[in-house]
Amino acid sequence: MKKRPLGLVAIVLYKSFTALLLMVTSIALLLTLKNYQNLEAFSDDYVLEGKSIIIDWVLQKVINLNPRTLAFSGIGAGIYAIVTSIEAVGLWYEKRWAHILVLVLVGVSIPPEVYELIRGISPIKILVFLLNLAVFSYLLRNFPKHST
Repeated sequence: MKKRPLGLVAIVLYKSFTALLLMVTSIALLLTLKNYQNLEAFSDDYVLEGKSIIIDWVLQKVINLNPRTLAFSGIGAGIYAIVTSIEAVGLWYEKRWAHILVLVLVGVSIPPEVYELIRGISPIKILVFLLNLAVFSYLLRNFPKHST
């Protein structure tokens, strides 16, 4: 088995985790859309001890979303999960097109992330920004010279 650089393995793991998270999000949004009326009824009837404030907040956010927004978000997250999975596989096999795809998609996401950081700083925003900046700079420095 071919030995891959540690940085590349870390990026593949990051992309794989992101793809998994996006797919779970997509499935959850689409299931929410499918069971919208049941969820609405549940939000009126449930009784839970201790965590009712958090659950109520999440339910109210979801219930107040337009069903078209849920559908669009679910499909969008699913498509992005597939693209991210393709990126991870391409990077694992050290394909030039995967490096280009990741550089373009991560590069395009950096300005909106900067804008979001200007609007308000949070640990998650900082973490995602720094991870994407590290991925972008690593792949730019280690761009494959051969065409595969």
